[in-house]
Amino acid sequence: MYYKSIFFVLTIFLISCQQKTKEKASLVPDKPNILFILVDDLGINDLSCTGSSYYETPNIDRIASEGKIFTQGYACSRVCSPSRASIMTGKFTARHGITDWIGEKSGADWRSMNRQDKMLPAEYLHNLPKQDTTLAEALKANGYRTFFAGKWHLGDKGDYPEDNGFDINIGGYEGGGPRGGYFSPYDNPKLENKQDGENLSMRLANETASFIKKQDNKAPFFAYLAFYAVHGRIETSEPKWNKYRDKAEKQGIADSGFAMERKLPIRQVQDNPVYGGLVETMDDAVGVVLNALKEQGLDKNTIVIFTSDNGGVASGDSFSTSNLPYRGGKGYQWEGGIREPYFIYIPWNHTKQKTFDYPVTGADFYPTILDYANISLMPNQHKDGVSLKPIIENGAQLSDRPLYWHYPHYGNQGGDPASIIRKGDWKLIHYYENDSNELYNLKTDPYEKSNVAEINPTIAASLYDNLKNWLQEVGAKYPEPDPEFDPKKRAVHDKNIVEKLWPKLEKERMEMLSKDFKPNKDWWGSKLTKD
Repeated sequence: MYYKSIFFVLTIFLISCQQKTKEKASLVPDKPNILFILVDDLGINDLSCTGSSYYETPNIDRIASEGKIFTQGYACSRVCSPSRASIMTGKFTARHGITDWIGEKSGADWRSMNRQDKMLPAEYLHNLPKQDTTLAEALKANGYRTFFAGKWHLGDKGDYPEDNGFDINIGGYEGGGPRGGYFSPYDNPKLENKQDGENLSMRLANETASFIKKQDNKAPFFAYLAFYAVHGRIETSEPKWNKYRDKAEKQGIADSGFAMERKLPIRQVQDNPVYGGLVETMDDAVGVVLNALKEQGLDKNTIVIFTSDNGGVASGDSFSTSNLPYRGGKGYQWEGGIREPYFIYIPWNHTKQKTFDYPVTGADFYPTILDYANISLMPNQHKDGVSLKPIIENGAQLSDRPLYWHYPHYGNQGGDPASIIRKGDWKLIHYYENDSNELYNLKTDPYEKSNVAEINPTIAASLYDNLKNWLQEVGAKYPEPDPEFDPKKRAVHDKNIVEKLWPKLEKERMEMLSKDFKPNKDWWGSKLTKD
């Protein structure tokens, strides 16, 4: 009788376990929905959850707190178009050929910028290569409805989102910034003006939410929300500016906000109230989309990905933020230019490991999404990306791999033409102006304060050989010395930067923080909205 009782209990236990296993399996969708949120120019420390005590981002923080955080997440470039192309193709920039933001001058045309630089930037592709299968095309071919809203900047007419696998395109064209500003009218041929004063980030979020609410669960969807925020020109509303001006005052306004990097002043503090308002509004917009998922009951079968396309703008453009303690920012070859927030939320994943230190890039999204969508991987397409599903699901240890960046251009933020290799903890930067190398150990020196190339010549030489061979293999293009370069004109240019631009920036910063700051009568049009 005793053994029969034990047998009965074990049988019930096994049946219960099998039932729970079946229930758990049923919660994992065969074709999950994908919501991909890409923010333009958002820095690694521009979120509350990544260390900012100034900006407030509760909705994005929620994605991080509920999802997986890759602490060494990278964009594939220090500027926008190349990074976006890497997300769409699964390839590093030198391989797909879009190495600068589309529309920037190259070759001899660079002289018209009057920058007095030593080299002529390399030529580059101005659209996604036709032979590539974009991520959207791969998903669409496997039954996904595809939606795009926001910034495209990957080609002119004939190369828009709808030409590259997206069923719907709202707001995506060749423009790289919010041409009409952040309040309607937008001056965007792909975005109808509905109400003067409407906020651009909220409009894109509402369009994405509307798309989500129309889904009938008969087919999975891929919604790609690519904000124009937080790209310059930076704008916000008066209430948001007031909030962040007061917050800056409460935290203590520093006497100086900038220091000189190699070529331009670079922002040292996060205290820009206009940028603070712009960041928070973008976060509010993220909340609109997340709420739409929940309201439709789609939050349990939708993967949410959040990242940025390059570092925060600390120099050039709008001098908006500081990426400290990371060095540099958008346009720079250091970590502040390429290190990004990198969050992936899988609703049905409840593994304990929260953070991952494995270095990952924007090229990894393509195979990762295919893997989660149960679509056969396409290694001949996403040649530089790897699926992160084994790490997320099982904590698997993927093999070390070299990561490459190639930017044979000058940006308007102060960075130099250079190529980068990261392998393990080591990062080598090769500069084309003087054919020199910098070497950093990111484990012991994550903020790149000490160039250790001279005391580690063997490591530096090995990494440089690896970098050169890879660039040659993929057919990379290089900058060339400018025979018309005049060092005397360059010296005058550099003097003006220090003596004129730097003081001007400090003055503008204090004006923006003054209690009587007012950009214009209607706050960039934000007061045009009718109740």
